[in-house]
Amino acid sequence: MTDFNKVTDTAVPGQGLSSDEAAQRLEQYGPNALEEKQVSVLRRLLGYFWGPIPWMIEVAAVLSALIQHWADFLIIITLLIFNAAVGFWQEYTAGNAVAALMKQLALSARVRRDGQWLSIDARQLVPGDIIRIRLGDVIPADVKLIEGDYLSVDQSALTGESLPVTKYINDEAFSGTVVKQGEVIAEVTATGANTRFGKTASLVKQAKTVSHFQKAVLTIGDYLIYISLALVAVLVIVQLHRSAPWLELVQFALILTVASIPVAMPAVLSITMAMGAMALSKRKAIVTRLESIEEMASMDVLCSDKTGTLTQNRLTLGEIEIFHASDEQEVLLAAALASRQEDMDAIDEAILESVKDKKQLMAFLQTAFFPFDPVHKRTEATIKDASGNTFQTAKGAPQVIMEMAELSGDTLAHAQQVVDAFAKQGYRALGVARRDNVTTGWTFLGILSLFDPPREDSAETIAQTRAHGVGMKMVTGDNLAIAKQIATKLGLGGNILRANALPVNDDGTDLKSSLEGVEKADGFAEVFPEHKFAIVKILQKHNHITGMTGDGVNDAPALKQADVGIAVSGATDAARAAADLVLTAPGLSVIINAIEEARRIFERMNAYAIYRISETIRIMFFVVLAMIFFDFYPITAIMIILLAFFNDIPIMTIAYDHTGLEKNPVRWNMHQVITVATAMGIVGVIGSFGMLLIAMDWLHLGVAQIQTYVFLKMAIAGHLVLFVARTKGHFWQRPWPAPIMIWSAVVTKLAATLLAAYGFDLITPITWPEIALIWGYSFASALLTDWVKVQVYRHLSQETPRHRSFLVRLQQSLHVFGRRK
Repeated sequence: MTDFNKVTDTAVPGQGLSSDEAAQRLEQYGPNALEEKQVSVLRRLLGYFWGPIPWMIEVAAVLSALIQHWADFLIIITLLIFNAAVGFWQEYTAGNAVAALMKQLALSARVRRDGQWLSIDARQLVPGDIIRIRLGDVIPADVKLIEGDYLSVDQSALTGESLPVTKYINDEAFSGTVVKQGEVIAEVTATGANTRFGKTASLVKQAKTVSHFQKAVLTIGDYLIYISLALVAVLVIVQLHRSAPWLELVQFALILTVASIPVAMPAVLSITMAMGAMALSKRKAIVTRLESIEEMASMDVLCSDKTGTLTQNRLTLGEIEIFHASDEQEVLLAAALASRQEDMDAIDEAILESVKDKKQLMAFLQTAFFPFDPVHKRTEATIKDASGNTFQTAKGAPQVIMEMAELSGDTLAHAQQVVDAFAKQGYRALGVARRDNVTTGWTFLGILSLFDPPREDSAETIAQTRAHGVGMKMVTGDNLAIAKQIATKLGLGGNILRANALPVNDDGTDLKSSLEGVEKADGFAEVFPEHKFAIVKILQKHNHITGMTGDGVNDAPALKQADVGIAVSGATDAARAAADLVLTAPGLSVIINAIEEARRIFERMNAYAIYRISETIRIMFFVVLAMIFFDFYPITAIMIILLAFFNDIPIMTIAYDHTGLEKNPVRWNMHQVITVATAMGIVGVIGSFGMLLIAMDWLHLGVAQIQTYVFLKMAIAGHLVLFVARTKGHFWQRPWPAPIMIWSAVVTKLAATLLAAYGFDLITPITWPEIALIWGYSFASALLTDWVKVQVYRHLSQETPRHRSFLVRLQQSLHVFGRRK
């Protein structure tokens, strides 16, 4: 890293840089802004047509065009574009975290160039510039204070510290922080990406996670693709051996392959999550990344920022210890008279807000005021009451006020004990004194305590979060005493660790001890952005689905890296843009609603995945085996396309389904999903062969009628399988399906029935008694499938850990093999 202090040697502190020197340094170091790599909208859109599943669909579309089956081509292209459009739109609306961070930079700066003070665009600042900073300014770059007394700086958005920090001459102040008191001349030491602010932005850009939803879709897609390709290969070999017309064979194999590939699966799952996102928005939680809904259902650890998230981010009056005052109000009144509201000082505002009778202050006139400074460490005021009597009040650091009042002996010891007791609780102590005239000494009235109080709903939210199986950890930039005090009040526990023990770089460090500390800790104190980032990554490396809440610029990298980044109400633009979930109501209670809704959405997606795998197995195995055994097409190419329409398009109503609520985090269990779906699919294959044999050997139907017969059976049974797949228990048990889901099944199956009855020049019609037989057979088959499903779930729940781990390893090996190919 460049040492920017070296380049300031040629600057003349009184005159600042010359325009020529500033131009040279601007060329050398670049503008005082965060670099942003722009990706064109077209390139982002085209990215959704790249990947294993899109490749298969695109090949199928090209082959359809080559054999001039334009109807098939249009259906395939429509589904492909729809899936890409859903993914692109949710990314487009998610926002850009780096762009939001850029908005946080100060827009202008007062700089000394060529011996004159100028106001310039903050982007034009360079290392070595001399600038003026005063009350209310957003510091435009990292600087070193060189002239003046002090600055009181609010850097809570950058470091998470709830109290303003005092900066002295030769201290460094950071870009993006806000000046609360003081005025100084400072020298710019770092600009743009080299500032502390810029490093935070670079962490946001480094933060990358692969969605577990995307992994699940790829795993399911791989499984279906392997099965489909293997069966189609067998079919092609057998039919070529039988000297079947190759063009007709290629056409059918193509349509069968496309029907088996989960073309609509990403779109259906995305719509399911989008509907869930709309439901969450009504609960004051806005989703910016659809996949985060699935991640929230799986989340087992939630790291929460303290300041502004668990607490109110405002100083509040605590206990008052009385010394030489008649009551607490006398101490508080004296402290209020030693305050000035127009300074907007956080301590003064907390004291003035705590005065019960505001009219009481109107009876006094503040004739002189001595503001706080880090040298005297007190505020002092001269007051005239309604009778014209003049007196003085002072408040400030307890040691200073005690010395002014000349405390000694037991009184001094008692006062020190009170200060120490407040410090152990994480409180900030203020001494208060009064002097009736300049000839008498100061009277020590008492000691005030100030603290940042927890939000009213924080303790209840933490308890409910844990009841839902999610561990809670507090993360704060405040010191250890304050962190322990707040954690204890909220019921988190007292195991709070300093963050300096955590590794902040991926340097191959053994993280075993770090993991144990992170997992056992109730929270972390004295945390910088890189520590929050490290905490999230450590938990993720050890298979935790990690959530992170926050509101400041300092939280943005961890929010981006977390599986679920949650920006709370009132968060900065940077935090909101980096987050997956933005809360618009105060507090964290809405997170509980979000977790519950996410788990319901996950159950819907899980049900659809099981349904889709079982349907592929049912159709593929039946069609291929029937052609091998009986040497005719049991279903035509147009029927396969119609089946995709009747079964996949209406299936999107699963987004509105009623589901149960799991008490603990839920994850994609591919072993369970594939096992249950395969068992249901095999039952479906057996049922389809039974139906085929009835049509051939009992009803003695012709091939064309058999094809319609098989088509209607697959159409009716196909949607019934969804009702079977949606629960782990029997399908007639609660929770019952949503009305729209039932009606979509009724309407599409009636449409398939009318098509089978009348043909409409698309298929060969069959009689109504035959249709009635198919309906009855399909319901009986659904009951058998449901019984098998329940038995498989029971068997899986009784598996030994050794057997389960073997299956998981086998599944992971297959997945890795698929990724390599």
